[in-house]
Amino acid sequence: MGNTETAIENAEQKILTAARNVFIRKGFAGARMQEIADEAGINKALLHYYFRSKEKLFEVIFKESFGKLLPELADIFQQPGSVFEKIERFTEAYISIVMEHPFIPVFVLSEIHRNPDEFFNTYIRPEMAGNIQVIAQQFAVAAQQGIIRPIDPRQLMMNVMSLCVFPFVARPMLQRMMHVNDAAFIQLLQERKTAVSQFIIQAIKP
Repeated sequence: MGNTETAIENAEQKILTAARNVFIRKGFAGARMQEIADEAGINKALLHYYFRSKEKLFEVIFKESFGKLLPELADIFQQPGSVFEKIERFTEAYISIVMEHPFIPVFVLSEIHRNPDEFFNTYIRPEMAGNIQVIAQQFAVAAQQGIIRPIDPRQLMMNVMSLCVFPFVARPMLQRMMHVNDAAFIQLLQERKTAVSQFIIQAIKP
């Protein structure tokens, strides 16, 4: 029995690894079950045995990836440090995680527009609302203390997140406009971990 369970777990993990690679290359819309089966080295019938559809397979991978992203980002603002240090850690963590799972932003935007209630009920835990309030309060206190200039905390959070996420959702267009290949774009993303935080910090200093 134990060997059977181990074999099933190994097969599922192999499929998930293959699917993650295909989703990274092709995105959700461009991925095909046959390509995932080929990547995993199995036949399509066996793939469907473990995961009934591309949607189900992607849901498992997305929950795993998104489940890692949100707690790690929220935890940054629970830790000690100045708001400037937290902005630096936030941009570093966000861009690093999404570089590992680049399908997250496009899928989130797509699902939010398709069915926002279903998305939030499925993927957003209730405590996340409290975390947002904690972040907003920290920015508000910093403004009161003169550490940062007066700014609506909601606008500040939108600015940070927009600057982090845009290169991922607009990557094909940006690469064409800037005439950069994949390797050069990855380098730009690495540099952006610092560029975004420094841009925001300089913008909010009094």
